[in-house]
Amino acid sequence: MDIKQIQELAEIFCNYHMNLLEISENDLHIRMERSPAQTSAAAPRQEPPAPPTAQAPGDAEVDFNDITEIKSPMAGVFYAAASPDAPAYVGIGSKVKKGDTLCIIEAMKLMNEIAAEQDGEVVDVCAQNGQIVEYGQTMFKIF
Repeated sequence: MDIKQIQELAEIFCNYHMNLLEISENDLHIRMERSPAQTSAAAPRQEPPAPPTAQAPGDAEVDFNDITEIKSPMAGVFYAAASPDAPAYVGIGSKVKKGDTLCIIEAMKLMNEIAAEQDGEVVDVCAQNGQIVEYGQTMFKIF
């Protein structure tokens, strides 16, 4: 097995978001494995917002029991914006309407827009741009 074949295996390993790839050929043994930290978070997680202490006049108080979690419908790469130089679709404090685009998940070279399931305000963004998200992983919290 030459270096080009090993590079192709590494590319397949990365592109298909595999957790483990093991190949044996004659006396050559190759094992590629992601640690649990690499599969669940490629970048440090954002800290959740601090509970509001002082309310400005007209601000509604947030009841954290009424928060809806927007979970990833598939495994893929989370993108907060349409392109690297574009602003994020939403951030903490963004008001969203049902159907508004929240992010994009790239899966198998397809870009899938993820839309808000309800009207509300984003109170937490739980995924980082470029991070691999798993099926069912919480990406946003909306109140």
